[in-house]
Amino acid sequence: MRTTLDLPEKLLDEAMKVTHIETKTGVIIKALEELVRKSKISDLKKYRGKIDLDIDLDELRNR
Repeated sequence: MRTTLDLPEKLLDEAMKVTHIETKTGVIIKALEELVRKSKISDLKKYRGKIDLDIDLDELRNR
């Protein structure tokens, strides 16, 4: 999908440098993927301590 965006050039350049992604499109896609990933993780955190998984952590660590 084609979209026209007005982005701060310095911010986009910095994002390209720190991610080592060479295209503006690639940087924007990576940023959107990270945003979605962090949102999903945040949604999962509401279940912390509420679900009994019946897992023996000591056994898992020794594998």
